[in-house]
Amino acid sequence: MTQNSPIQLSLPVHLPDDETFNSYYPAAGNDELIQTLQISAAGKGAHTIYLWGPVKSGRTHLLHAACAYANDQDRRSFYLPMGIHASISPALLEGLEQLDLICIDDVDAIAGHPLWEEALFDLYNRVTEHGRCSLVVSAAKPISDIGILLPDLLSRMQWGVNYQLQPMADDEKLAALQRRSAMRGLHLPDDVGRFLLNRMARDLRTLFDVLDKLDKASMIHQRKLTIPFVKETLRL
Repeated sequence: MTQNSPIQLSLPVHLPDDETFNSYYPAAGNDELIQTLQISAAGKGAHTIYLWGPVKSGRTHLLHAACAYANDQDRRSFYLPMGIHASISPALLEGLEQLDLICIDDVDAIAGHPLWEEALFDLYNRVTEHGRCSLVVSAAKPISDIGILLPDLLSRMQWGVNYQLQPMADDEKLAALQRRSAMRGLHLPDDVGRFLLNRMARDLRTLFDVLDKLDKASMIHQRKLTIPFVKETLRL
């Protein structure tokens, strides 16, 4: 939702300012997916999109980016991570089809929960009937493998456009880290970036969190990013 939305404010969800399409470095093979998300966020193209890829593969960044893209065009968006489903009610999905863009993350978290599956099935139907809203759903696996028990929901999810998020090569992860650094006004030399790739978990979420820590330490100590400074800061 937009910032003033009562529904968005009632959820423990924050959309990061730095997770946009501009800050996303696409791996080879993901260009069509990103273009499709942008078109849908703008109110054109596919009404339902299913996106899957491993945990920490960048799915959440793309959903945040789609919401930011819609909001920049004065369109109403709503982001819901299903990992928090135990603390909210399926009734939250009622009426969302009146918005312009709905992004539901980690939908596999509600697989096997009848009330949530029914609520999501009803939302798919209302989105299709309403005709103006776009629904983007993400999970860690293909639709057939996430454990959805309601056959009608499986059928609805398979109607739309389906994309697998392609993984990044190490050179692409280095480029993504350097783009993220540059947006913060921080220079990340190639040797330091490769050091992080070799010594840290290689998923982008972990790498970005490490970069945030290094950025803060660099500002506090007024030091450039070097391998000795990184070792000292991260206690490696």
